[in-house]
Amino acid sequence: MRLPEGIFNTSYAKDTAIIRTRWQWFLFVLLLILLFTLPPLFGNRHQLQLANIIGISIIAVLGLNVLTGCAGQISLGQAAFTAVGGYTAAAFAVKLDLPFWLAIPAAAIVAGLVGLIFALPAARIKGFYLAMSTLAAHFIILWVVKIIPDITDGINGMRVPPPELGGFSFDTPQRLYFLIIPIVIIMAFLARNFVRTKVGRAMIAVRDNDLAAEVMGVNTFKYKVLAFTICSAYAGVAGALLAYNHKFVHPDSYPLMDAIWYLGMLIVGGMGSVSGAILGTIFIRVLNDLTATELVPFISDTWPSMSAEVAASMGPLTFGLILMLFLIFEPRGIIHRWELFKASYRLWPFAHAPGGR
Repeated sequence: MRLPEGIFNTSYAKDTAIIRTRWQWFLFVLLLILLFTLPPLFGNRHQLQLANIIGISIIAVLGLNVLTGCAGQISLGQAAFTAVGGYTAAAFAVKLDLPFWLAIPAAAIVAGLVGLIFALPAARIKGFYLAMSTLAAHFIILWVVKIIPDITDGINGMRVPPPELGGFSFDTPQRLYFLIIPIVIIMAFLARNFVRTKVGRAMIAVRDNDLAAEVMGVNTFKYKVLAFTICSAYAGVAGALLAYNHKFVHPDSYPLMDAIWYLGMLIVGGMGSVSGAILGTIFIRVLNDLTATELVPFISDTWPSMSAEVAASMGPLTFGLILMLFLIFEPRGIIHRWELFKASYRLWPFAHAPGGR
């Protein structure tokens, strides 16, 4: 991360810190204050529910960013791995009567192990064949969910009790918000630091050129499998929170379209960037909500005969249009445009940086 002109790092600790200046610390603290005060105090039930869905989606997209953005592997099975996490948390809560603070880590572990199983063959193939193998994982996982009714209650689904901590029940969107947001912050912090580790840099080398990485001594198979496992673990956490948010799990709650949405959020935000994954998720979720609550009623009132068709198709149509525009005009995502804006702001009113930078 570049610093403002005239500010220099004087130690290795400062050079590797995520938040480096007092101004950045001030903005970070201000963001946390706004995050924990504005939505709960001034948001209605619908807005809080949207905020919860955004937070859960961010976790799933952060996991996909490790796999696709860092390791360069595509996955169409993220929705299925959220199903693994959701059913694991539900089984722990209902069948074993365990608290949520044990069910959520268990969901991450089980989803990671399932991801590891599918990663072993998937890490040996590339491109279209990789996409098809992860697509197969989606249908296999949901099929397994349906044929083990002793654990998952099969096609009937399973009701999930609200999480409790010390007698306090997170049984409303407002209360659940205070559970989801801290977990989102923790998972984002882990994802941001993971990229800076030896493993993260090895995955980036695999993404940029797997043949060159292997020549340099990087075990490409190992890091691809690890990327799949971490991605699935993140999906498991997201699935567990989604189960607690909906208070119900069912095979139809995890459609293939969700995996497409997650991938689209990553593309729109900017692959390879934690901030991009967050911005892309917020952008797509808010746009989809505005489409459903504002645009669809307007079109339905204007052309009543088209109300049913519009309600069913406007969301996917808007998503496809936005994704197409970003792929054409801003393929590096929102985060790239934000970086360009910051660079121009720091250099203004000069056209170029001093010293030819």
